[in-house]
Amino acid sequence: MPKLKTKSGAKKRFQVKKSGAVKFRRAGVRHLATFGKTKKQKVELRGTGHLKDEDAKKIKECFPYAR
Repeated sequence: MPKLKTKSGAKKRFQVKKSGAVKFRRAGVRHLATFGKTKKQKVELRGTGHLKDEDAKKIKECFPYAR
């Protein structure tokens, strides 16, 4: 049986942690100062987040060797 391939788009955007949580980077962070974002929007876009279980299940299908 051949090795299974990871979806290359998913490996660039998500990371499956040991706990099984899927870490992601928020969209819309590239140009924080432009397009009149409010302070609240900029604060909420900081850092990374974890997907909800329903969404994480779908993403984990792209990682055949994730635990």
